[in-house]
Amino acid sequence: MKKTKNKKIVSKILFVLALCVSVFAGFWIARTQIVFSSVNQNKDNAFKQVKLPKGNYKSDNNIVNILIIGNDYRKESGYSAAGLPDVMMIATLDKKHKNLKLTSLLRDQVVDIPGHGQNRLNSCFGYGEDGPTLLYKTIAQNYNIKLDGYVEVGFDAVKAIVNAVGGVEIELTESEAAYLNATNYIRPAKYRNVKAGTHILNGAQALGYSRIRKQAKGITPVTPNGKMDDYGRTWRQRNVINAIFNKAKGTSLPKLMDMAQTILSKYVTTDLNSQDIIGYMKDVVMMGTMEIYQLQIPMDGYFTTQANYQAPGSTTNLGSVILPDMTTNTAALKDFIFKYKGTPGQEYTYGGSTAAPQ
Repeated sequence: MKKTKNKKIVSKILFVLALCVSVFAGFWIARTQIVFSSVNQNKDNAFKQVKLPKGNYKSDNNIVNILIIGNDYRKESGYSAAGLPDVMMIATLDKKHKNLKLTSLLRDQVVDIPGHGQNRLNSCFGYGEDGPTLLYKTIAQNYNIKLDGYVEVGFDAVKAIVNAVGGVEIELTESEAAYLNATNYIRPAKYRNVKAGTHILNGAQALGYSRIRKQAKGITPVTPNGKMDDYGRTWRQRNVINAIFNKAKGTSLPKLMDMAQTILSKYVTTDLNSQDIIGYMKDVVMMGTMEIYQLQIPMDGYFTTQANYQAPGSTTNLGSVILPDMTTNTAALKDFIFKYKGTPGQEYTYGGSTAAPQ
């Protein structure tokens, strides 16, 4: 009789626990749906509906490639530069090899733009068409890969995200610190007080850091690994994203949800729906990876530069551009995205270029 009574008590306790778990799970599912339903969705131009030019495009159901576009939509007194994107990256969720990858696409590389001839890659936003769609078609046609969606953010998003996670840890060289304090890349001016070494940067400082490019005020900014100009800038951009990722990993789920709800509704446009976003987040959590492997396209040693470039059949002077070795860079990009296993401590090598975990 006593055993029967104990069984009933245990059954009731288990039922209450199961009910609590169900309520908790239901709450978070509902909260998650609300958060990600607030994102600005470009349903009319979803990449899944885009008809690509005829070609043989590489894809894999277990490897997700999302195009990240960073554009300048700041609204400041006397400032107007919105238009061509500064940031173009492919973020890869590799479920096959269980790793994350980030590929920077240099904006000044000359490519064939469908229907418009040769021009810089970022000029896809200057033809009056949907910018992300034309950029996708251009990447697909030139590099023979399919993409699964895109996320476009304005510069204010970088500031908001970095501030939301409490700043990011960045190593500055003497030249980078001097450059940031002497130029107007950090806005407002009261934050132009950075120092060389490893420090926590706030949103305005991290944004300014990620935009450093060419010589100014007699200062040539150089990264800790010796990169300059646009190659240094794309390295810094990847560095900031990696720093945000590292900081976010230590943030509680409720706080992450609050951050996401604020940032997604104000600063992000995407063709991904809430189910896609939630699914990708779960995949990243389940993978448990702590590293992001990186690559720059075109790779060092596999491009040339040319001043006053004119595309064949055109009289337009494109100025100083990058002319990539398309055969080698296309092969390297496919190899990196679809084959690289990303073993901890192992560098991706293709020719003379490497992609180390950050």
